Amino acid sequence: MKTIKAENPAIVSEIRVSVGDEVAVGSVLLVTELMKMQHEIRADESGVVKLLHVSPGDELRGGEPLVSLEPAEVSLSPHQEDEGQRLEFSEFEARMRLLADSSRLNAVAKRHQNGGRTARENIDDLFDPGSFSEYGALAIAAQRSKRPLEALHARTQGDGIICGTGTVQGRPVAAMAVDYMVLAGTQGYNHHRKMDRLIERAGRDNLPIVLFAEGGGGRPNDYDVARLMVAGLNVPSFRHFAAHKGPKIGIASGLCFAGNAALFGLCNVRIATQASWIGMGGPAMIEGGGLGVVKPQEIGPSEVQKANGVIDLLRADEAEAVAAAKVLLALPSSGESHQEAPSKEDLRRVVPSDRTRAYDMRSAINLLADPGSFLELRRDFGQGMITGFVRIKGQALGILANNPLHLGGAIDAPAGDKGARFLQLCDAWGLPVVTLCDTPGFMVGPEIEETGQVAHISRLFLAGAHFSQPLVTVILRKAYGLGAMAMAGGGFDRPHYCCAWPTGEVGAMGLEGAVKLGHRDHLAAISDPAEREAEYQRLVGELYQNGSALNAASLLEFDAVIDPADTRDEISRVLTTAGPGIPGRRYVDAW
Repeated sequence: MKTIKAENPAIVSEIRVSVGDEVAVGSVLLVTELMKMQHEIRADESGVVKLLHVSPGDELRGGEPLVSLEPAEVSLSPHQEDEGQRLEFSEFEARMRLLADSSRLNAVAKRHQNGGRTARENIDDLFDPGSFSEYGALAIAAQRSKRPLEALHARTQGDGIICGTGTVQGRPVAAMAVDYMVLAGTQGYNHHRKMDRLIERAGRDNLPIVLFAEGGGGRPNDYDVARLMVAGLNVPSFRHFAAHKGPKIGIASGLCFAGNAALFGLCNVRIATQASWIGMGGPAMIEGGGLGVVKPQEIGPSEVQKANGVIDLLRADEAEAVAAAKVLLALPSSGESHQEAPSKEDLRRVVPSDRTRAYDMRSAINLLADPGSFLELRRDFGQGMITGFVRIKGQALGILANNPLHLGGAIDAPAGDKGARFLQLCDAWGLPVVTLCDTPGFMVGPEIEETGQVAHISRLFLAGAHFSQPLVTVILRKAYGLGAMAMAGGGFDRPHYCCAWPTGEVGAMGLEGAVKLGHRDHLAAISDPAEREAEYQRLVGELYQNGSALNAASLLEFDAVIDPADTRDEISRVLTTAGPGIPGRRYVDAW
């Protein structure tokens, strides 16, 4: 006979069997209670009940006999209680259905008609399938004291923001997507709490954060907390997001004002769609400030913001914006180069034989880069400087290049700002930089100085001095004065490797200017204009020969003169010996 005993102290609350009953393995024999919790005592083999040793209400100390069974073959199966549709699961499933886009078909249709996507569609597009874990999905607006709970569940899903982590092409990433379909994307109390939680979570593992920014600023009608604050200016979201060390990539589409614009501005790389309007103040704030009544589409359109440097990458729509974000997130990963070495003539023809003729620097970049890898930033701002990311033999790096088609490659204030911030960005992201130098120096003149040229240009030297990644400088043609030094991180002795193509020429200032200044009296003394011009050209020629790349390298002004066709190999070899860069500790300036 098999006797089942009590294992723990308890009270017998219910007897489920009688003497003579057949029971199967797993059948409930009786129920005990301990610390307000009920425990089912089950049969561990089939048989017939022979003795019941306890009654309801008996106190057990542990070890007492409970039920005795005579082992036997029985035809019964353990009885399974049918609990039906449990309330907690039906409520859960109903709430989860409200989070789906399918619960707001009219709002979704309106988004699609306007050429936009929903926040969940953007999240699904960004992350690898099945990798996204959402934080705070069940949050609602802090308006329970004024609005029915059912209405809040149905209309303020997630309090207007989707937060979570996952992988993007295998890389761990955090993301926050503002849901414009909830209260026009305004930022509520729980909205900010969710942001703070995700930023803190991303900070633990230095995860990149992708922000989909759309909508307005703070929401004034979160009644549940309105009586506990006056202005709510102690919200930590902006400070914590600004302080986050991992890469921050912002995507703006539609109307993006006030708080959302401020967060977008904090991002290291700012991507926007053609149909975007970005401004620190929306129509309500402008009108409230007594500045007139304006339409939302009159504030910060993409055409304005791409030209003034607010937008780093302008894309046609959100699908293209997400694709660009994925390229940026993949930069740390190694890639394979399938490009065969360019023919010698391709790169040798980049710089014209006529040293006074301009050329397209982007052609040189595309020849040096792995096919299709050049991603240019801020193309329409600071046009004298070209910045972007490329891969060379699979290695991701930053490109900083002068633009001979704009002011002859001279560096003005916007170009200085653009170049300095790009060096900060590459330093923070741990990417080496190759600079392609062809500049007559800094732009000069009374009107130029009115732009604050001294301070703006100095940023290039500051960024170069603090840059902590491998740096390679290639002089394609002109390298004159302080401008050339700034392109080399502060001086030709600063880069890991400083080299020139045979077309390179260096000098303390432009050759023509040097002759005019240094030989002013000599030239003025020549009365015949033709003779004076011939002497001027002779003196320029002498300076050119002295400052030619071959002569300068022979005097160790820089490290080497290389064949343009060998540039990819030379860069790759130098970066291999430079070792891995350590992401800089300085923040990336918003400008």
